[in-house]
Amino acid sequence: MPEIQVSLNDLPQNDFNNIFKSLPEFFDKLRKEKGESLGPCFIAGVPGSFYGRVFPSKSLDFVYSSYSVHWLSQVPEGLENNKGNIYMSNTSPPDVFEAYLKQFQRDFTIFLRSRAEEIKPGGNVVLAFVARSIADPASNDCCSIWNLLVKSLLDMEAEGLVKEADIDSFNVPVYTPYKDEVADIIAEEGSFDLTRLEGFGVNWDASDENEDDKDYVFDKHKSGEIVAKRIRAFSETIVANHFGTSIMDDLYARYAKHISEHLALEGTKHFGTVVSLKRKS
Repeated sequence: MPEIQVSLNDLPQNDFNNIFKSLPEFFDKLRKEKGESLGPCFIAGVPGSFYGRVFPSKSLDFVYSSYSVHWLSQVPEGLENNKGNIYMSNTSPPDVFEAYLKQFQRDFTIFLRSRAEEIKPGGNVVLAFVARSIADPASNDCCSIWNLLVKSLLDMEAEGLVKEADIDSFNVPVYTPYKDEVADIIAEEGSFDLTRLEGFGVNWDASDENEDDKDYVFDKHKSGEIVAKRIRAFSETIVANHFGTSIMDDLYARYAKHISEHLALEGTKHFGTVVSLKRKS
């Protein structure tokens, strides 16, 4: 049986300790499921931004990135006139969409170029990330969750709890690309063959997937709370860094209400993309 080396990558400020503490249980479960004949598995943590080199040259056989590549290396420059928004929306001027796209093009190109140095010829890359299903960059696929969050911030601004200038100066470092944008960058960078690119939609509230069940009853308030908690898990850090931690509970409570009303009117889906690449020889 082969020996397997698994290297886990995350930003330096994120804590690897919980993952490392879970490893003994993971290895016990692996031995029970696969038996003692399973070859050795070695796990390491490698801190650093994947928008650059993090592994030795030609050291990897397989790369998998789970819901990370849509996060940009920085907030795009030139968003000063994106007032009243914290992301792209149908009220954003054209140069805002262009700035976000250019930042994603730069970052994704660097990501591919870095992995191309690290992976062996013929090695494979699989990426899963948030995307959008249509070419319109202001579509609900990617913008609704942020539009409802800024709506909550504007509610607080009207009550004097948040400053208008703080909202105008805040933009999230995320880009949700269309499939053609992804394919074009892969082709232009040139190190990989695109073997598969597939999109899929998932309901905001996963419990809605059971709506065909005759006993299923939609509860907009419960769904709003579930979705708000899930989005808070990945958005709170960047929001709190800008607005402070004291308003977070109030903000996300308002956010849950706005999500509830939104879901009562339309069943919105998150759209994702899975990309499979093979390193050229």
